[in-house]
Amino acid sequence: MTATIESPHPAPFAPLRPLLGVEEEYLIVDPVSRAVSPRAAELIDRASAELGDLVCSEITKFQLEAKTPPCTTNAEVERHLRRMRTAVAASARELGLSVVASGTPVLGDVVPPPITDHPRYDVGIATYRALHDEQTICAGHVHVHLPDRERAVLVGNHVRPWLPVLVAMMANSPYWAGRDTGYASWRALSWSKWPVAGPPPYFRSLAHFEGTVAALTEAGALVDPGTIFWDVRPSARLPTLEVRVTDVPATVEESALLAAVARGLVVTFLSRVEAGDPGPPVPGELLRVAYWRAARDGLDGHGFDPVTGELRPAADMVAALLDLIGPALCDAGDLDMVKERLDHLLRNGTGAARQRAAFDRNGRLTDVVDFLAAQLIDERPSQG
Repeated sequence: MTATIESPHPAPFAPLRPLLGVEEEYLIVDPVSRAVSPRAAELIDRASAELGDLVCSEITKFQLEAKTPPCTTNAEVERHLRRMRTAVAASARELGLSVVASGTPVLGDVVPPPITDHPRYDVGIATYRALHDEQTICAGHVHVHLPDRERAVLVGNHVRPWLPVLVAMMANSPYWAGRDTGYASWRALSWSKWPVAGPPPYFRSLAHFEGTVAALTEAGALVDPGTIFWDVRPSARLPTLEVRVTDVPATVEESALLAAVARGLVVTFLSRVEAGDPGPPVPGELLRVAYWRAARDGLDGHGFDPVTGELRPAADMVAALLDLIGPALCDAGDLDMVKERLDHLLRNGTGAARQRAAFDRNGRLTDVVDFLAAQLIDERPSQG
């Protein structure tokens, strides 16, 4: 996110409809071989003619990132998502390339990946070493304006138990470089190997958060504050709470759905924090199991509720999420859209399910890549 909330005179905080923005990471592919292509620098240079600094590099040369400016309404978010995806796709075509929104590469020789030239990444390689081997992964991040870091940390406590449901909803990475992993979100499992990634700890206060970060820094686990990779975190550079748990959604509509749900969670739990509720101290080991179930099965079958310790149908967990945030969605004008799109997602499958459906038609992974390229700016997520 850039512009408004980074300015010296930011827009006033609106607790019922705070500003939000979305960051998405995409994979660059060769349209003939359908393998990932290390031509990010060329594509970013071309796309920046329209998008400016809203498009930038990522850690590998197979990827790029695009982001919306801060937005007030979900319709505005969706409009910017479609504009930036359209601009990136058009720029790719001009270079004889294609772009897909998938959490992992379907095809290509990606281990080790070509790392983008940047001093920060050089330090990261020296620190994290072979962890970079599986860094050709793409996520979707939602920033929600929360200017008070103390409240942001405590809201994060409340969001923690719902992170696995978001993983399941947006699961979009079943394949890894030519192989079906058996998971709906292989990215979530691959990413969890990093020392400061996955679900965050439960924090009693901002001081507890900052003390933990200081200890991690002393341990050499962080290159800088930006390498606090927890799946919900106060942003290191913006007055936001960042929800960064999911695969990059396959479609514009799903990405806008994720943004609305993330803001609904933040608004819902902000009121609880202000009422003195610090959030449920869900044990980390139960949360990890819930992640694993969500990453393996997506919306198929059952998920694990880390609060109750019970297996529940994934559709029931989505329904519980909607019940929880329904009032906040109504206040923002997003309730009907979220209901309709969640229903469509449950009926037509996650991005992972649709990737597998595309493969099942003819048994070709190249068809999966073509399907993903078509989904990038499609009006409606459909079966492969």
